[in-house]
Amino acid sequence: MAQTSSNLLLAAFFLYFLATVLFAVSITGGRFKDKKGEERNRMGTYGYIASVLAFVLAIGYFVTRWMAAGHAPVSNMFEYTTFLGIMMGLGFVIIYPIYKSRVLGLFTMPVVMLIIAYASVFPTEIQPLIPALQTGWLQIHVITTALGQGILAVGFAAGLVYLVRVTDFTKKSRKVTALELVLFGLLCFVGHVMLNMGFGAAGYDKEFNYVNEYGEEAQMTYQLPAIIGPNEATLASEEGSNPLLMAPDFIVADDLNAVIWAFIAGTALYWLLRLIFRKPLGGALQPIVKSVNPQSADELSYRAIAIGFPIFTLGGLIFAMIWAQIAWTRFWGWDPKEVWALITFLFYAAYLHLRLSRGWQGEKSAWLCVIGFAIIMFNLIFVNLVIAGLHSYAM
Repeated sequence: MAQTSSNLLLAAFFLYFLATVLFAVSITGGRFKDKKGEERNRMGTYGYIASVLAFVLAIGYFVTRWMAAGHAPVSNMFEYTTFLGIMMGLGFVIIYPIYKSRVLGLFTMPVVMLIIAYASVFPTEIQPLIPALQTGWLQIHVITTALGQGILAVGFAAGLVYLVRVTDFTKKSRKVTALELVLFGLLCFVGHVMLNMGFGAAGYDKEFNYVNEYGEEAQMTYQLPAIIGPNEATLASEEGSNPLLMAPDFIVADDLNAVIWAFIAGTALYWLLRLIFRKPLGGALQPIVKSVNPQSADELSYRAIAIGFPIFTLGGLIFAMIWAQIAWTRFWGWDPKEVWALITFLFYAAYLHLRLSRGWQGEKSAWLCVIGFAIIMFNLIFVNLVIAGLHSYAM
């Protein structure tokens, strides 16, 4: 059953890739004419069908892995991140028929693929639940949170489309720099996946002895060369080199090391692409979105957030507090993950307030969509992995 779930996820991934290609062809490729002589591009429809089939297969993965594990597959980083990508795909499947934006498909499908590919860098084995997770509120809290974040991520994609469409990349400005930083962040994800696949294929791993936050001796395995090592680290074997720096005991050092490598790889990819295109990456993407109506992209991003925000609020705050009371006998404990969930809630609440009461539409609204998604990813990656807390089991 576990192998079946893996095969279904792999098939879904390739269908998401096919959807990306079809949406790209629908925008940049040839057009077809119907019997009335009106231009009609069927590739966008085929891309949407591929995305729907991909979602169906992804749900097949989720169900079969649930059956194999005996619990909802959202209890570690691989499972949760994969489910987040699937929920973003669901958000797109729901929203696309309303606006039929092929450019949104071209921007959304690669992000879905990237999130699922990023999940694969974490251990994929089915793991037993720790006692704190052995409750039905695991499914309710985590699944609802991921669904809300997935729909919010569609708002990010639409906001990114808007910014690429309206920004003048021929002049140097803070807007261009900020947008290039967003694209650089996405390339860091790509670089992280590529590095892990490369070193994984080479069979690289190094074991370190270190002292954990409780003052106890422990071991930590690195899948990438150690730039920063765990607290008071020493190599478990004679082969290899010691880290350049040591992390304090409250930092999860191997994950911080992976984040550093992601920035290095992202930097290399970014400047390689700049050399190839000889222009800002946003400027290279702009011809693809030239046919997009900015007002439609703006409305689409708002609708996605208006749908995703209440769902995230239910899962990330209300259901989370109920679960915290059951698991730890308190509704709130200022754990880093809880704090950043609250920050996410407050940010999107402020977005809706500014949008509805202050008239923040267009470019201001799009930037808020992008910043909101950055907060979600910071919470998922840095807070969940690097900062030790009650949610550190989710690795």
